[in-house]
Amino acid sequence: MDQKFIVQHWCVWPPLEATDEEITSQQNALLSSIPKLLKRRLSPLARTVFCAAIPCIQGNKDMPTVFSSTHGELAKSFKMMAMIEQGEEISPTSFSLSVHNAIAGLFSMAFHNKQQSTVVAPGEEGISAAFIEALGLLQEGTQEVLIVFYDEPLVAFYPSAPYRLSTDTRCAIALNIRLTGSGISLRLSNQQQVGDDGEQPLHIPRLIQFLSTDDKKLVIQLPRHSWCWEKK
Repeated sequence: MDQKFIVQHWCVWPPLEATDEEITSQQNALLSSIPKLLKRRLSPLARTVFCAAIPCIQGNKDMPTVFSSTHGELAKSFKMMAMIEQGEEISPTSFSLSVHNAIAGLFSMAFHNKQQSTVVAPGEEGISAAFIEALGLLQEGTQEVLIVFYDEPLVAFYPSAPYRLSTDTRCAIALNIRLTGSGISLRLSNQQQVGDDGEQPLHIPRLIQFLSTDDKKLVIQLPRHSWCWEKK
């Protein structure tokens, strides 16, 4: 695979080098247009996703979306299992908000987005899976696609060691990509070298650094191959 594309807009949440007070203020402003009934359903992870995505859809709230998360709302699932173990009942709403596509569903409801929405659980392919899905949509004729990567730390009970599956912080990054136009021009290619750079939670900080600095290349090494993003 060798594909060129443009990152027209991108946004990370929480903001880089922002204080807790600034983050709270900005989050309240970004979520102010969300209906209160819907806003109450947003978990801390969902709020992180919304705050990253909203600045990237200001010009067009009705575009195809690709959401990518290794673990999704896994913390909610563990909490419900603990409740079941204690003999408590689980509400249908709680269950519906814990599934892997819950945040994507809430996002489409909040912005009345009726376009195609794909939710990826990428495994060892990490951030590359969502890029491949989004580029496929662009090749089919879509003008622009919103990609959102997000994950939060695994609950302590989850047996992740010795695999590199989690980081210490909750984070999301959203990108509005097109095949042509103004923005950051990138080239994505597949390479032969192999390695173990972990899964998506470890890739997200590297993608943020790549986009926010003068770094010209980002290489993610995987057990079977590598992916390379280059600024052109």
